[in-house]
Amino acid sequence: MSTVHRAQASAPASVGNVGVGFDLLGHGFEGPRDRVVATRRSTPGVRIIAIHGADQDLPTAIDENTAGRAVQSLLAARAPTLGIDLELFKGIPLAAGMGGSAASAVAAAAAANALLPEPLPLPELYRHTLDGEAVAAGARTGDNVGSQLLGGLVLATPDRLIRLDVPDDLHCALVRPHLRLATRQSRAVLEQPWPLADIVSQTTALALFLTGCQRSDYMLIADGLRDVLVEPRRAPLIPGFARVKQAALAAGALGASISGAGPSVFAWCRGQDVARRAAAAMADGFAEVGLPCSQWTAPVAGEGVRLEPA
Repeated sequence: MSTVHRAQASAPASVGNVGVGFDLLGHGFEGPRDRVVATRRSTPGVRIIAIHGADQDLPTAIDENTAGRAVQSLLAARAPTLGIDLELFKGIPLAAGMGGSAASAVAAAAAANALLPEPLPLPELYRHTLDGEAVAAGARTGDNVGSQLLGGLVLATPDRLIRLDVPDDLHCALVRPHLRLATRQSRAVLEQPWPLADIVSQTTALALFLTGCQRSDYMLIADGLRDVLVEPRRAPLIPGFARVKQAALAAGALGASISGAGPSVFAWCRGQDVARRAAAAMADGFAEVGLPCSQWTAPVAGEGVRLEPA
C-alpha cells in the first residue's frame, strides 16, 4: 500500500498517426518532455497550483485542463476521498503535433497514480488519460497518450493498447516549424467522407506497414508508410509541406508525413545518421519558405512515461 506524499513523472513527446494509422498508431519520441509533480493534500479533489513553461496560456480549471481532467478521472474511479495538487512543467510545445496536451495528461496521471493506496499498472491508466486528451482534442483518441504511456510504437484502440515490435535501428527525425496548428482546426478538414478506393488503398498501406514492422522488413515499411486519406487534406495547412517531405525522402528516409495534427513533420529512417540528414534536410525545406524550426532525432523504440525523484 502506497504511503507516498509527493511524486513526479515525465512523459515524452509523441508522433501521432504515424502517417498511415490515423487515430490508431503513435510512437513516443524522446526529445522534449512534460513533467508533473503531484502532492497529497488534506481535502478531496484536484487542484492545479501552477503551470510553468507553457508557450500559451493554459486553463487551471480541472475540467478544462488535460492533466487535471485525467487525474480527476483517476481519483473518481480509484480514490474519491484523496486530494491532490498538481504542478505542471511544460517542455513540449502546444499546437505543434508533438502530443503536448496528451503528455501533460499522461505525466499527471502517472504521478497521481503513485500516490494511490494501490497504484495501477501503467496500461490501466489509459482510459483516464483518454478523458484528459478529449479536453484538448475534442475526441477520445489514444495514439498520443497510448504511446506516451508505453513508449515505442503503439496500436491504440478505444479500450486496448498494444506495443508493437520495430527494428532496433529504426530512427525518427522530427521537425517542428515555429507556428501553431490547433488539433480541432486540423480535424475540421476531415469532415467529408472519402471514396471507397482511397479507404482500400489506406488499408493496404496499413497492412504492409504493420507487417514490415513485425518482420523488420524495411521495404514493406517504406511501401506502407504513406497516407492517402488525411495528409492530402492537412498538407495545405502547413506551408512548404510538399517541399519538406520530398527533402526527407531525398535524404534517404523510408517515408515522411505529418506528425499528429501538425504542423510538425516526421520521417522514419534506417539508422541515426540517415535520421540526422533527413532532419537537417527538412529544416532546410521549412527555411526555404521562411519558417524557422526545431529538429530532433530519436529511436522509434523509445521510453514512455517514467517516475522521477520528486
